Order: sequence, then C-alpha cells, then structure tokens
Amino acid sequence: MSHQHEPGEALLDELLAALQATFGRHPGQRATHAKGLVASGSFTASAAAGRLSRAAHFQGQAVPVTLRLSNFSGIPQTPDSDPSASPHGLGLRFHAGAGAGAGAGSESESGGGAETDIVAHSFDGFPVATAEAFLAFLQGIAASLAEPSPDPAPLERFLAGHATARHYLAAAKPAPRSYASIAYFGVNAFRLVAADGTLSTGRYRIDPMPAQDPVPAAELAALGDDYLAEELAERLTRGPVSMRLVFQLAGVGDDSADGSLAWPHTGPDAREEVVLGELRIEALAADQAQAARGLALDPGRLIDGLMLSDDPMVPLRSAVYRLAASRRAFPPTNPPK
Repeated sequence: MSHQHEPGEALLDELLAALQATFGRHPGQRATHAKGLVASGSFTASAAAGRLSRAAHFQGQAVPVTLRLSNFSGIPQTPDSDPSASPHGLGLRFHAGAGAGAGAGSESESGGGAETDIVAHSFDGFPVATAEAFLAFLQGIAASLAEPSPDPAPLERFLAGHATARHYLAAAKPAPRSYASIAYFGVNAFRLVAADGTLSTGRYRIDPMPAQDPVPAAELAALGDDYLAEELAERLTRGPVSMRLVFQLAGVGDDSADGSLAWPHTGPDAREEVVLGELRIEALAADQAQAARGLALDPGRLIDGLMLSDDPMVPLRSAVYRLAASRRAFPPTNPPK
C-alpha cells in the first residue's frame, strides 16, 4: 500500500485536536465512531466483480471478513438514537489471503499483505473535498462548542462558502431500526484493476437486504441506549445477516477527486452500478473490547487489483486513522490540556 502525498504530521495533529475539542478526550477510544460492535462474517464475490478486478477477494470464493458497525460520535456513551450517532459507520476488512479460521479483530497481514479495508458511513457524501477545508470545518465546529465561551463565528464563516458542509450538517439524522437496515457509502473514489489492466473508477456502497424505514420520532423515547447492539445480537441468533457490496461507476464528467459530491443512484442520471457480491454478518466478537483494540481500519489499505484514485481525502483519512490508532495504543506522555 502506498502512502505517497500524505499530509504532514502537524496537520494530522490539528485534525485530531479539533476532534478531541469537539467530543472531549476519552483515553483508549477512537476520536470518532467511539461506540461500536465488532463482528465476523464472510464475503462472496459475484462474477461481475472478478471481471472488474483481479483482487483476491473478488474471485468468487468466500473470504473471511471482520466488520465494525458504529455510531459517529466520539463520546463512547452516546445513545444509539441520538442525532450525534449519525452518520453511522461500517468498516470492513477482507482477509483475502486467510483461511476460514481468521477471527474478528485479526491484525495479521496474511498472504503477504492480502488484507484490504473499506470504510463507509451512512451519509452519501463527505462535508468537504480537501484536507485544508476539513481542518477549517472541524475547527469551526470545535469553536462553536467550546466551553465556557462558544464562538459560532468561525463555523458560520466557513459554512457561508461551503454548500456541501451546510448540507452535511442540515441533513436529517433519523435513528435506524438496525445497523443492517441502512445503506453505507464509501464516499471516496477508488480504481479497480482488471486482469488485463483495465481500470474502472467508482465508489463503494453497502446496501441492506432489505432496507427498512427509520424509527418514527414518536418511538424514539422507548429505545434503549444500546438498542442497535441488542437488535443485531438478537437477529444473529436466527442466522447470518446479509448485505450487498455495490460499486458505483463514475460517469462522464464526474470528479473522482471530490468526495463531497454525491453521484445519482436513481433517476435518468443514475450512474451504472455493479453488484460486487454478498456480505454476510455471522457472529459478534466474544470480547468486544479486545476485538476493537486490535482493529485499526484504514481506507488506504489496498491489495493488488485495487488502486487509489486522485481523491486527496483517502491519503488524509488513512494517515489520520493510523496516527489515531497509534495514540490509542500508546498515548502521549504529556497530552495537551
């Protein structure tokens, strides 16, 4: 996996500091998506996936998968129905070189690096398209929540010039009935490499099978703080839960470098989509704390048959995730106040 064109550590430090200023410091926890579930399952690719990419996990045999389903907030105690729990996250690790015994949370690079990740969330798009804009966005949010003297002006100035960030903040944040009842969007573009070298540019999406309407507002008060975990655990007692991995191909004129702009899924302008295969969630990790500690997902973790696009946010997210994972495991001796 290449990490070329990555941002400097000073920018990464500022990004993490802005997230911690927003959600507070929670040692050993993720800066965002702090609350979640680790599960194990499998993925079986379609024939169409094998035609688009020579990647090992797209060749039709079932491969083990580790999943993490999560709430957005960086506060571990956030109730599942709280608006700050949205967008919900789904991270996948394909153990493409592993045998059937690969367990949830495995960090081994089996098969000489034959593991690859997808990181997606339940909002179709990203607030901004560049590292600099992302930092300004996060710092504006942090300033607007600062105690004891919140300052909304920086965020207001930023939003005035960034329509996609305004849309992200204003979008409805309904409570899902299940982690597996909603779609998850891998908002950054990647390239699939076929056996003959043909490149296909597009974005991943994980679809529920079937989708369900969100919880009505009148029913929210009756939901427990951990209802999503409880629902999935109960559902898995009845058998695996299936979802579908889709690849939305870029259309003529689509900017693969701008993850803040969604591409149409429906209507006359809908982009061509390819079903890459079926994802099965089969069991929750027995020791959730240990499984979560051992799992550091990275959207830039790629294998042969997959390539980065020109989207600058993938190297940024990859670097931020790696730094955050390192600090979870080895916190600074004298963290800033």
